[in-house]
Amino acid sequence: MLEFDNVSKSFWTGTQRKVILDQVSFRVDLGRSMGILAPNGTGKTTLINMMAGLEKPDEGVIRRGCNVSFPLGFMGGVVGRVSAKENSRYIAKLYGLDPDYVESYCRWLCGLGEYFDQPLGTYSAGMRARFSFSLMLALDFDMYLIDEGMPGTTDAEFNKKAGSILEERLKTTTIIIVSHQAATLEKFARSAAVLLNGQLHMFDTLEEAKQLYDYETQG
Repeated sequence: MLEFDNVSKSFWTGTQRKVILDQVSFRVDLGRSMGILAPNGTGKTTLINMMAGLEKPDEGVIRRGCNVSFPLGFMGGVVGRVSAKENSRYIAKLYGLDPDYVESYCRWLCGLGEYFDQPLGTYSAGMRARFSFSLMLALDFDMYLIDEGMPGTTDAEFNKKAGSILEERLKTTTIIIVSHQAATLEKFARSAAVLLNGQLHMFDTLEEAKQLYDYETQG
């Protein structure tokens, strides 16, 4: 499970305080994937980074009773001056996994060819996204965190392959996906929430969440 207990988070923008969460409590149990709808600028990335432990709350407690992934697209754990091969083997060792397996899996899924042996600093944004997503899927997590859905790549073959793997993972793992578009959540979410004005409004279904979201953002 992943649990937020009376959690608050805000930032000073230079002119005002931006509230991301204001004494929010919720729980996501394993086996019940959840989508979170949040308009742009409300703190989607901050929220998912807090779930992963990359950012700390100002107040309250975050409990992780399972193995939670880093967010899809997060590149903070990799080094740009070395290759995808070296990065994948290093990350594998950090998680206590077989470096040969993680390297081979990433190399197969990325489809980057000879670039897999080149420094990440030479990659385009799309290539980096493909490696990041491949690395996340190569590791064994109970709960996967996704910010805005599939990575920023136009490679149709990769998107098809990675998407099918992610769908298969849904059978045995839990996904929390955050987006400003309801359509992004439909394939993955069993329950849903809406982040508005520092509060997380929980619903049993995505359709109920969409009603509040559409009313607040379009009404």
